Amino acid sequence: MSYRKLGRTTSQRKALLRDLATDLIINERIETTEARAKELRSVIEKMITLGKRGDLHARRQAAAFIRNEVANSETGQDALQKLFSDIAPRYQDRQGGYTRIMKLGPRRGDGAPMVIIELV
Repeated sequence: MSYRKLGRTTSQRKALLRDLATDLIINERIETTEARAKELRSVIEKMITLGKRGDLHARRQAAAFIRNEVANSETGQDALQKLFSDIAPRYQDRQGGYTRIMKLGPRRGDGAPMVIIELV
């Protein structure tokens, strides 16, 4: 298979990636394990590409994946609106490579390699 299983069932893995993708859109920078970040990278690249398309079908496809969480409490903007109005226009002239992964070192409890994944 061409993807990481992350030690979870299909539904658990999909829920994990949905949560991580939504958090990355809201915060634009999260700290997670290396395996999760590498798997999240492919998901978030596809979401930003949908945001760059910007049509109704792309918005509905992204809405089917991104969770409905408030990104900015002052404006009432949710994660999907932030993706389409703030993040996607930033990368209009960029052909992929929207994320950066920086290694931090091992996690204290179990020694898992930790990274910071952020939007470029």
